[in-house]
Amino acid sequence: MYFNCMKTITINVSEPVYRAYRQYATRSDRNTSELIREAMEAYRDRLMRPRQTIRNMPPISLGKVLRPMGPDDDLLEEMDHG
Repeated sequence: MYFNCMKTITINVSEPVYRAYRQYATRSDRNTSELIREAMEAYRDRLMRPRQTIRNMPPISLGKVLRPMGPDDDLLEEMDHG
């Protein structure tokens, strides 16, 4: 993934970690810097971005109601055995 504006940074990593990235990059015919950029993006996406919760998700339509629930219907049992 390439961007219009790339920021050059200097980082310090242990030799074993960098060696593993170099070896993997060689095996996969890619650049070590490309793998590190992807790892940083994956970290950002997984751990730094706000997570979507069910409370702030917009409702979606699943179609029409198949059968209206009556006063004696149990929604949990409906989901469990339906």
